[in-house]
Amino acid sequence: MAALGDGLLALVGIGGDDGDEDARELARKLVHLRVFSDAEGRMNRSLLDVGGTLGLVSQFTLFGDVRQGRRPSFTAAAAPAVALPLFERLVDAARAEGVPVVTGRFGAHMEVSLVNDGPVTLLMDTRRTF
Repeated sequence: MAALGDGLLALVGIGGDDGDEDARELARKLVHLRVFSDAEGRMNRSLLDVGGTLGLVSQFTLFGDVRQGRRPSFTAAAAPAVALPLFERLVDAARAEGVPVVTGRFGAHMEVSLVNDGPVTLLMDTRRTF
């Protein structure tokens, strides 16, 4: 069982068209994202600034498409044989950026608990589709 402590938890969906550059870009963005409060209470500090840990959990269901019918379609999610190596590259890239990283177990049924310190939940996409 992994424990994160203070830091960021990222639920990561890997699409069928994602590649190595997406993993590197997401790692850089997560590590340097300024979402932690500074002395004035403004979101102005990164994981590196606060000495936080990055939690990465693979979550293919983020690609669940419910626009039609009543059952989600996951066809846009990468197959496990593609997603696992990309997820591992994301983990390696984040560690190379200088932060501790904890992960869930890829493909496992997990119970993930989260205490959200402040109302901050962000959606990120390396393809910038929104």
